[in-house]
Amino acid sequence: MIKSAPGLPPAATGDTRDTVEIMLARLRTGGDDAARDYARRLDGWTGPIVTPRTAIEAAAARVPPELKEALAYAHANITAFARAQRASLHDFETELRPGLIAGQRSIPVSAAGCYVPGGRYAHIASALMTIATAKAAGVPHVTAVAPPRDAHGIDAATLYAMDLAGADTILTLGGVQGIAAMAFGLFGTPAAAILAGPGNAYVAEAKRQLFGPTGIDTLAGPTDLMILADATADPALVALDLAGQAEHGPTSPCWLITDHEPLARRVRDLMPDTCARLGGTNADTARTAWDAMGEIILCDSREEMAEEADRTAPEHLHLHTTALDWWQGRLTAYGSLFLGAETTVAFGDKASGPNHVLPTSGAARYTGGLSVHKFLKTVTWQRATDAALPALARATSVISRAEGMTGHALSAEARLTAVPPTTALRA
Repeated sequence: MIKSAPGLPPAATGDTRDTVEIMLARLRTGGDDAARDYARRLDGWTGPIVTPRTAIEAAAARVPPELKEALAYAHANITAFARAQRASLHDFETELRPGLIAGQRSIPVSAAGCYVPGGRYAHIASALMTIATAKAAGVPHVTAVAPPRDAHGIDAATLYAMDLAGADTILTLGGVQGIAAMAFGLFGTPAAAILAGPGNAYVAEAKRQLFGPTGIDTLAGPTDLMILADATADPALVALDLAGQAEHGPTSPCWLITDHEPLARRVRDLMPDTCARLGGTNADTARTAWDAMGEIILCDSREEMAEEADRTAPEHLHLHTTALDWWQGRLTAYGSLFLGAETTVAFGDKASGPNHVLPTSGAARYTGGLSVHKFLKTVTWQRATDAALPALARATSVISRAEGMTGHALSAEARLTAVPPTTALRA
């Protein structure tokens, strides 16, 4: 270990949980009026909640042409990737044995809710990642919410991106009230079948409490990054990639895993000045995150490096190595993989195409990131003809009676009257 992570003091979660529970209860019963009240008290917003077309057009006029061009580029990539994911899912039917036919369909959810964070940064790209993906999945109605940023309401570029991505209704609401508005179908919107998008601790807690009747994409923790680097890596570029992700927030873990000690020590020495390059509060945030949450781990071999990556299951996994094909085939636990020094996590965060809403806090051990799959229900169907009934009914009856479930057995046996009783059970 070249540098360990002392961590930050544990945050209290009880107050957040209780506050969100009280807010959701009030929003459930108070509806639109309660949401307006929270918008006024918490965000200082007294304007229209449902964003009118005139406000969207006014925001578009304030967005610089260069940013519009960049957003169009990113939107095209994100949509193309999501559509390719959708095309990879096929409806099918198959005859498992004569007369027993089963199949699969992928059906978009009826409505989705996409939360676009505000806060310290304008998360413009998040609007594209969530809304455009839902629309590519075929969701008929997407409600999107974002907190007001100034007297105009939602940040102009964010509002422009929400409209560009295809949001059907845009609400000027942040925090718990924004999540509740989508989940409960406030302000004339259909209740969301699934909620997607990152947010602060209150947003995450609201999604957690609503999960069950309403689906969620993930319970996101602080964003994290792991870099795997060998002797060929440029230490200055590695340090910059670490600092670039550390600017997300003071609780963002960043790891460097390497089998080359000179690289490890050089990156460690470069980090203070590299964080300082970010300037202002970004520099302070990155340095706090690196000091508290950054680690540099020295391994004996690339296999040991891969084992460390699989154990940690980072959200972003970036390779500053040779033999990229070996690494791609070997690594198994990550939210998104960035192959080679030519790419960077920043590409994925903003414009390259694959989604940036990814599993954090080790959740990549069992799930991937946001995709069209989250907005689709993969359902199955079946039917049986006379040719399949004897074997199917008898097998079901035998298993049901072994389990003690008489009703299931009788239901199955009743189907045997449609076919000759002497038909043998076939394997």
